[in-house]
Amino acid sequence: MALTREQLAQRVAQEFQDGYYVNLGIGIPTLAANYIPDGMQVMLQSENGLLGMGPFPLEEEVDADLINAGKQTVTMVKGASIFSSAESFAMIRGGHVDLTVLGAFEVDCQGNIASYMIPGKLIKGMGGAMDLVAGADNIIVVMTHASKHGESKLLPECTLPLTGKGCIKRVLTDMALLDIEGGKFILRERAPGVSVEEIASLTAGELVIPDSVPEMQV
Repeated sequence: MALTREQLAQRVAQEFQDGYYVNLGIGIPTLAANYIPDGMQVMLQSENGLLGMGPFPLEEEVDADLINAGKQTVTMVKGASIFSSAESFAMIRGGHVDLTVLGAFEVDCQGNIASYMIPGKLIKGMGGAMDLVAGADNIIVVMTHASKHGESKLLPECTLPLTGKGCIKRVLTDMALLDIEGGKFILRERAPGVSVEEIASLTAGELVIPDSVPEMQV
């Protein structure tokens, strides 16, 4: 059974480490703010100029002026800081973010990512994604394994305009966790109830299957 959006957010939050500065992209990645492990200090950075973003607010906590890069209302943790977007992007471009979590339309086995444009469709634009993929060494992409038409999003080569080249090393989908190494997808974990055969059938890029593929803990 494929992971839900909340389960994807729970699993990606397991990639956080104590003391990390983390940027969460728009969409599923932002949900990870609700699943930071207890006792762990993680500072979430939003490119509109907020360091120390907390979980989504309860109804009585909503402050319409306090938003993330996706214009969703958020909270702040103790020690949070608000600054200009220019300073925020200096932090991103300077490599001061330990982990970036992004959504994507496509990823290929060369580590290329397409995340901002589908020709013929009206979209908001690239936002900070190009800066994030250029300024971060540690990027995890969170996405569905296949389109709603059943077409693989893990490809030999991206077909959509690229956001960045050779920058992705790890992909978490609703079916699997995969690393990208040597021009191949390496299957590391499978979603509960999802078989290796199902994952292989929906992975268009070259897939390496180790002898043992554990079930994901979510």
